[in-house]
Amino acid sequence: MARTVQFAPSILSADFGCLAAEIADVAAAGASFIHVDVMDGRFVPNITLGPVVLQGVRRATTLPLDVHLMIVEPERYIEDFARAGADIITIHAEATPHVERALAEIRRLGKKAGVALNPQTPESVLEYVLHVTDLVLVMSVNPGFGGQRFLPSVLPKIRRIAQMIEQSGRDIRLEVDGGVALDTVGQIAEAGADLLVAGAAVFGQPDRGQALRALATAAVAGPR
Repeated sequence: MARTVQFAPSILSADFGCLAAEIADVAAAGASFIHVDVMDGRFVPNITLGPVVLQGVRRATTLPLDVHLMIVEPERYIEDFARAGADIITIHAEATPHVERALAEIRRLGKKAGVALNPQTPESVLEYVLHVTDLVLVMSVNPGFGGQRFLPSVLPKIRRIAQMIEQSGRDIRLEVDGGVALDTVGQIAEAGADLLVAGAAVFGQPDRGQALRALATAAVAGPR
């Protein structure tokens, strides 16, 4: 179903020295979600945060927390992040051999279940898990670090996934993460994504409200 494009600023690009204030700023600026990137140094070559920090993020905002687990064996930590305050928990299809089981467990805990695909992962893996999926996250960079450039090669995959979702008849969000900026947001939205993760494009700007409005305008305007 068609939706207005919404934005989930990623705290990976925030100033962690004043994280609560940073979150409050983007919430006041009009963010729809707060995106939380969890990295373990194994699935991706970086380490970020865990459930204890997420508890602090939860106290800092009433916005839904969109928690992206870039970790191996995510099923071991799903309950911890659910208890810490996540509203959406997204796992990578590449990170566990039991994707359906993990997604079902997320939903059993009362949370929205998301499945993420790396740029090289085909969308065909979704055929077996859409029935337990509330969100599909397409990585448009190789995960692990913020500030990377968008990979245009994922655009056809976004379009194909949007068609899969429509044909399923299910209420599933289509999220894109990586390189979302003024010069890419139009083509990403045109391809069918309705929830966009933005890091430096929001947190890296002095006026976060103006940044979000500019992104929303560019999304509506379409490809440049």
